[in-house]
Amino acid sequence: MSSATVRVPAKINLCLGVGPVRDDGFHPLATVYQALDLYDEVRLTATDDGVVAVSVHTDAEDADVPLGDDNIAVRAAELLRADHPQVGGVDLSIRKVIPVAGGMAGGSADAAAALVGCNEVWGLGLSKLELEPYAAELGSDVPFLLHGGNAVGGGRGETVSPVLARGSYHWVLAVASEGLSTKSVYEEFDRLNADRRILEPQVPDTLLSALRAGDAEQLGPTLANDLTEAALSLRPELEGTLDLGREAGALGALLSGSGPTCLFLARDEPHALDIAIALAGAGSAADVVQARGPVAGARLI
Repeated sequence: MSSATVRVPAKINLCLGVGPVRDDGFHPLATVYQALDLYDEVRLTATDDGVVAVSVHTDAEDADVPLGDDNIAVRAAELLRADHPQVGGVDLSIRKVIPVAGGMAGGSADAAAALVGCNEVWGLGLSKLELEPYAAELGSDVPFLLHGGNAVGGGRGETVSPVLARGSYHWVLAVASEGLSTKSVYEEFDRLNADRRILEPQVPDTLLSALRAGDAEQLGPTLANDLTEAALSLRPELEGTLDLGREAGALGALLSGSGPTCLFLARDEPHALDIAIALAGAGSAADVVQARGPVAGARLI
């Protein structure tokens, strides 16, 4: 019986430009991804019963992670198996560390891990390039999490191109006590922008220049997220958390993806610790975590 364990990072969006809703219901995106050293682990064991089963282990008491066909890691395994009917089943055991519904692509991370792990335990021999079409079908963030690092995302986020970048960046994450549905944030975005003209999104040249220079001071002011207004409309208290991080000296502050996790960029590790202490002392977040990026994507350990 073949087994494997895959470690997969969280993602953040250094910028998230959102365009007008398309006919298929999706929004065109222009984003820059970065993978952070906050990891889920997925343990996979091949089985002979033809069943894809999942169990989830997390310290978060109220984490609402589906355990059936609605789980995106299960869908990833089923999608891969549909093209390779000779394989059997698989047991997926997910150890969650990435916040659930926190805007850091925890579900997409598990899907990427499932693709890499099933490819291994089923002996399919596919490259990550060959896994990309499956990843793109599963969700906008999954292709990026196969590779990690820094990348520009387009389409609805699923078209990914590496971006030239230098250096390592230190982040502080203020994790909310309650998640926020990506679907509800986009619906609020559409409501708020119903009578506005929305332009096609673009990645700011200033942000790409800062990454090429490896300059956190330069990067901070370029951080941006077009979903901020919608997320704050649904969760107004997040504005206070963002303000606390700015007052603590963060180089930049923004929501991660659709929220509600708040991100703060620091100059270095000691600066990140200072920001983390200030946020923890204020008690406005359920948890405060320091992280570093970029790191590699889903990989066997």
